[in-house]
Amino acid sequence: MATLILHGGAGRIDDARVDAYERGLRAALDEGWLLLDHGADALDAVVAAVATMEANPDAFNAGVGSSPTRDGTVECDACVMDGRDGRSGAVAVVTRARSPVALARRVMEHSPHVLIAGAGADALVSEPIDNAELLTPYARAQLERWRARRSPPTGSATVGAVALDHHGALAAATSTGGVLGQWPGRIGDAPIPGAGTYADVHVAISCTGKGEAFLRAVTAKALAERLAAGTALDAALARALADVAAMGGSGGLIVALADGGLAWAFDTERLALAWRAGAAATTREHVAVVTSPSVVSVSAASLP
Repeated sequence: MATLILHGGAGRIDDARVDAYERGLRAALDEGWLLLDHGADALDAVVAAVATMEANPDAFNAGVGSSPTRDGTVECDACVMDGRDGRSGAVAVVTRARSPVALARRVMEHSPHVLIAGAGADALVSEPIDNAELLTPYARAQLERWRARRSPPTGSATVGAVALDHHGALAAATSTGGVLGQWPGRIGDAPIPGAGTYADVHVAISCTGKGEAFLRAVTAKALAERLAAGTALDAALARALADVAAMGGSGGLIVALADGGLAWAFDTERLALAWRAGAAATTREHVAVVTSPSVVSVSAASLP
């Protein structure tokens, strides 16, 4: 049995954009599931799903449509992690890549490093683009409104995916355009293995929300450790959100387990969520912008 779970960000999602988010989530879910259903690895599925969201100009804060810095440029971060052996790759402050998550996988598979940032990451892009191509009209308008308010950097709509494949392997991927109005060079939790992204042989996790708080709480690894120590899933998820809140943040996270279970949790206004699970032609799925902050787990026994 395979599972694939996606998030398109936790926080404030305007009513007018809910349909675009749900269409984007479904497209990404279909792309990742097609690979899983044909026997591909979990890593292939999560990278494909996240890359689909990165390419979506109508929703999400990753790749095309990323939130600009206070200087009006786009700086993207991404991470992938393979639960089979703990390999990971990440990029940060990337300015010329259409798909930061694909670049993160390149770092994992073709370099001796885990995280490459800035000019070094941009140099790895096989088909570099002008930074302006990542800015959508919506993102430009958001920046102008932010500048008019003269407020601190706000918001995040990081995207992510976690999966269990038919071979029993887990993987996680996360990608973000950062925070609207952030200082140039700022790096959040998304590209940091163990903070915003994590996978091992037992669990795969992707986080979204206020990156500084998730960094301080080392959220993903802490959750994995609690589960390994025997903490019940719902309790571990609630503790993860509490730890983030104690660091002055909020957000959400998605989880895939080696036994086929899945879960999500968030304490923000909304969470863009999609999942599909099952075996062969029998599957269950859910695609929605969820509006009731909660901790939810679905056991493998309740799935087809």
